[in-house]
Amino acid sequence: MVWLCAALAGLAPPAHAHDAAPAAQASIAEQTDWGIAGKAGDATRTIPIRMTDDMRFTPDRLTVRSGETIRFVIKNAGKRLHEMVIGTPGVIAEHAALMKKFPKMEHAEAHMSHVRAGQAGEILWHFNRTGTFEFACLVGRHYEQGMRGTIEVKP
Repeated sequence: MVWLCAALAGLAPPAHAHDAAPAAQASIAEQTDWGIAGKAGDATRTIPIRMTDDMRFTPDRLTVRSGETIRFVIKNAGKRLHEMVIGTPGVIAEHAALMKKFPKMEHAEAHMSHVRAGQAGEILWHFNRTGTFEFACLVGRHYEQGMRGTIEVKP
């Protein structure tokens, strides 16, 4: 039984704690209420996102069309670890509450990018659901300090 658990553990996708940022993140594409992981060759446009230690994203309001695959190039212009996580308002709030309770919780998904100070990360996301979604930094108390934005997906 122990060997089975050890073998299955090797099949898990890479994960990390909020105090570490992996060089590359991989995850299985899974349909969510706010879209699905995109493919690089399908990107219809690139949107640069800047994160700073004053707990802000620039820009913090985005509009995309349903069917677009967006390449977010996320630059951490600060001196602290930051992240960009995309989701519904409910999913973001749940994840924020979980991170408060378990700040070292390991996780890595296609809809998030953890970026070390002075570095850049990327999210490729296919928006196939209309609505208003959020993006946020859930490291430390960054979310509570206002590090969030909105994505309006129009038909």
